[in-house]
Amino acid sequence: MPPLVIRRMRQEDIAGVTAIDRDCFPVPWSENAFAAEVRNTAGYYLVAESCGTVRGYVGSWIIMDEVHITTLGVDPRARRQGTGERLLAAVLREALRRGARRATLEVRASNHAAQRLYEKYGFLPVSRRARYYTDNGEDAVVMWIQDMSWPPLRDRLAARFAALRQGSIGASGPEWDG
Repeated sequence: MPPLVIRRMRQEDIAGVTAIDRDCFPVPWSENAFAAEVRNTAGYYLVAESCGTVRGYVGSWIIMDEVHITTLGVDPRARRQGTGERLLAAVLREALRRGARRATLEVRASNHAAQRLYEKYGFLPVSRRARYYTDNGEDAVVMWIQDMSWPPLRDRLAARFAALRQGSIGASGPEWDG
């Protein structure tokens, strides 16, 4: 498998990102929305790229001691290869580097695969937003990491980050920005 590189999203990535977003979500973001987020000083948006093609993306806002993951999508043809996990880990690493202690996100109640991934990193479901998704009225599960500096969680994150760097999670041998 060609190397997978995780890097900051650029304006020229937006067409590829929006194409993936349309494949992943019933109510995709517009190109203008992604363009605004790339320019947003609180935004931290990354892409996973292989052979010059965007394979996935993640967006977040890192503000003071908190990171809010706003979106994460992987090209359906590139799923189950560790791309989503690498993107999530890269955002959490940057949030920790910037001093964030808490992390949050919303996920569809029916998206059990995503919930399992988030739980690997210490996210726990804390509430639901009733009828949050406008396409079908599905609830969102609100998930939080309350304290990324808590020693057992810090150790878990460090172990997952190390496994990603060594290529033992997901596809073997990918490049990673860690």
